[in-house]
Amino acid sequence: MEHQPLDQAKEVRKGEDLNLKKLEDYLASHTSLISLPVKISQFPSGYSNLTYLLTDAKGQDFVLRRPPHGAKIKSAHDMGREFKVLSLLQKVYPKVPTPILYCEELDVLEAPFYIMEKVTGTILRGFLSKKYALSPEDMRKGSLALVDTLASLHGLDLDKTGLHQLGKPEGYVERQVTGW
Repeated sequence: MEHQPLDQAKEVRKGEDLNLKKLEDYLASHTSLISLPVKISQFPSGYSNLTYLLTDAKGQDFVLRRPPHGAKIKSAHDMGREFKVLSLLQKVYPKVPTPILYCEELDVLEAPFYIMEKVTGTILRGFLSKKYALSPEDMRKGSLALVDTLASLHGLDLDKTGLHQLGKPEGYVERQVTGW
C-alpha cells in the first residue's frame, strides 16, 4: 500500500503547548538519542491522549504522548503502562515503535509522558478527503494487512512477552461491564 500523508503534524493547538525549556533540560539529562534543540509540532487528530512530533537538531523525528490537560481519569491515560507495553512488545514484534524515554516527573510537562520513535504509515480516518482517496485495491491490501497484524499480535505468547505481568486477566470482562 502506497504511503499517503494523511496525518501531518501542525502548529501546536492553543492551550496544549509544551514547556520547551523544561522538556529540553529533561532530555539533555536523560537521553543522548535526541539531539537538541528540538522543534515541537502536534498531530491534529485523535480521540484521547495528545500526540506531538519532536524533530531534533539532526532532523530525526520522535513522537511524544501525554494525557490531555486537565485529565482526571488516571487509568484512562496511563503513560507508564503504554510505555511498558511498547517496551515489552518491541522485543518480540517488529512493527512496534521503539520506546525511548518515560517521564513521570510532573514538574517537566505537568503530566507523565513518553517519547518513542516515529513510525511512518497511513492513518485511516472517517473523514478522508477525496485528495487522499484510496483505491479499492489499496483498501483491500490495507484490510488484509490489518487482519494479518491482528492475527500476529493475538498469536504472541503472553508469558514470553512479559505482558502477563501487566494486569489481572481473570475477570477482566466482568470488571469492564461493572465499570460501565
